[in-house]
Amino acid sequence: MNETIHSVNEKAAEKAFSKQSAIFDDLYSANIIIQYKRKRVRDHLETFLKPNSQILELNAGTGEDAIWFGQQGHTVHATDISKGMQEKLIEKVRQNKLEKNITNELCSFTELEGLKNKGPYDLIFSNFAGLNCTGELDKVLHSFSLLLKANGIVTLVILPKFCLWESLLFFKGNFKTAFRRFFSSKGAKAHIEGEYFTCWYYNPSYVISNMKEKYEVLSVEGLCSLVPPSYLESFPTRRPSLFNWLKQKENKWKSKWPWRSIGDYYIITLRKK
Repeated sequence: MNETIHSVNEKAAEKAFSKQSAIFDDLYSANIIIQYKRKRVRDHLETFLKPNSQILELNAGTGEDAIWFGQQGHTVHATDISKGMQEKLIEKVRQNKLEKNITNELCSFTELEGLKNKGPYDLIFSNFAGLNCTGELDKVLHSFSLLLKANGIVTLVILPKFCLWESLLFFKGNFKTAFRRFFSSKGAKAHIEGEYFTCWYYNPSYVISNMKEKYEVLSVEGLCSLVPPSYLESFPTRRPSLFNWLKQKENKWKSKWPWRSIGDYYIITLRKK
């Protein structure tokens, strides 16, 4: 029964993101907060990535991160469940002449045992909450070990169960959104391009607990703990001085409690023992 529910949800998510693939880059490329988020994730990765790494990317989307990895000289196998997203990725790989650096495969992160290119990899990477689209994250995390080299790393960007900025919506009377993460043990409904699917939220402690036997934690950073979430896209232009101040404070406190776990996202990196 559970397998059927999760399979149906994956198909719904695939349909939603395939629909959005045609406009995805145009929709978000000019968003200053998304630019900040991407830089933060990339700065984090550069702390741990060795030159010429072999990378498995999950939920690669239109390939923004895969292209960046390829341009840095890394080799990427970019996977996604969305046919539309994969088509956009292939197009961008050709445009950037990165065919030698980037390969792709239509594959769900819940079915990595069937992955054609099994590596092994130096890094498994998932950005911007793709992994929140499954209610079986524990199974996904347990599948990583066979795909990683010794001392390989895992870097994931995930939505936690509490977001400071979302909680402030309580004071605007939007109780449902303010606490949707906290009370989401059975998942919360999300919708993109008119398609509905379920998202689940996971704290850093959940990831650490499921990986502690085979991995050591290298870093946990809050992302958009003080900086507003990207759906408040006009904030940087309306309040530029405050936005810059919030960036400075977030960058200073990103790894400290409680800021590391109350953002819109957190970035967590673990190393295989």
